[in-house]
Amino acid sequence: MLIFPAIDLKDGKVVRLYKGDFETVHQVADDPVATAKAFLAAGARHLHMVDLDGARDGQRKNGEIVRAVCRVGFSVELGGGIRSMADLEAVFALGVRRAVIGSAAVSDPDFVQQAIAAYGPERVAVGIDAKDGTVRTSGWERDAGLDYIEFAKSMAAIAVKYIIFTDIDTDGALSGPSWDRLAALQAAVPGCFVTASGGVSSNGDLRRLGAMGVYAAIVGKAWYAGAVDLALAVKEGGPQ
Repeated sequence: MLIFPAIDLKDGKVVRLYKGDFETVHQVADDPVATAKAFLAAGARHLHMVDLDGARDGQRKNGEIVRAVCRVGFSVELGGGIRSMADLEAVFALGVRRAVIGSAAVSDPDFVQQAIAAYGPERVAVGIDAKDGTVRTSGWERDAGLDYIEFAKSMAAIAVKYIIFTDIDTDGALSGPSWDRLAALQAAVPGCFVTASGGVSSNGDLRRLGAMGVYAAIVGKAWYAGAVDLALAVKEGGPQ
């Protein structure tokens, strides 16, 4: 299982939210590049980044930071405000390996198809963020009225291979992942590579996710809070 430590950016700062609430935003690190280097030193080779400014209002403001982090030596996946082919071109020009399409996958599934046709399924992921099993968009603030399982199936039907699932009720809560919803998602889209995001609270959680057979796990607040030994997680996850 791949381990993706996470850097969430807002106004150029490394921040975390609690259950996706922008009112709870707080800085957790001073320097995004120094944070990335700490992840690299622990053995991580993959990095999950979110441009929260882009996710909320579609205006990506952190491009130069993303570029600098990509130069550290990671395979970086980036989400937040990617809503057009021009956005994709700009993101990949920064050095990003995989783009995560979130809100735009709901509003414009044709865009997802175009992205896969242009860049291949390996370079495009769909982020499915859900609260009470219902998909949320626009930085998790808008209820899309879609069941997360049915939405995942619709994405699989248009050749999406990578899905990043976040249960908003667990994100930043250090309460453990949403085990049942993850298992249901895996069963519904067996041809997809599912990444678990949100709720990881310990190395034990990561071992359990690995035993479930998920493709990858994202580690955010648990690392910043000192609750996860990243080097151990990478070692136990296997080849990265």
